[in-house]
Amino acid sequence: MDYNREETLKLSNQLCFPLYAAARSVINLYTPYLKPLGLTYTQYIVFLVLWEKKSVTVSELCETLMLDNGTLTPLLKKLQTEGYIERRRSEKDDRVVVISLTEEGADLKARAAEIPFGVGVCIGLEPEKAQMLYELLYELLNKQNAKEV
Repeated sequence: MDYNREETLKLSNQLCFPLYAAARSVINLYTPYLKPLGLTYTQYIVFLVLWEKKSVTVSELCETLMLDNGTLTPLLKKLQTEGYIERRRSEKDDRVVVISLTEEGADLKARAAEIPFGVGVCIGLEPEKAQMLYELLYELLNKQNAKEV
């Protein structure tokens, strides 16, 4: 395939731009649901992992959320200060920090239960298209993660 270098530098020809703009747009849909809970989107996805697993190490959380330790550490300190999580050293290896929900953090789950439905309605994609997008995005992520290994 013959690429015109001038054409490749047009914003309208960049795959990264609609991904970036769509991600920002979708994350912004969460704001009216998260604001009453006092949560940011990143805090919300931390809770999604903790509500599912109850307890994880910081490194597991970083890997699951594809975030670095420098991003998560201040966020986790804030959630601890607010009484939602506990951070403690592993009994097996004191270099490992284990994050677990407090009762208050677990109780927040019931208040957040409608968020996925509310955001899903706001997105406005047909379920089949939403599933297709989900699969394509994970295919892209998996290919990118495979390159990093």
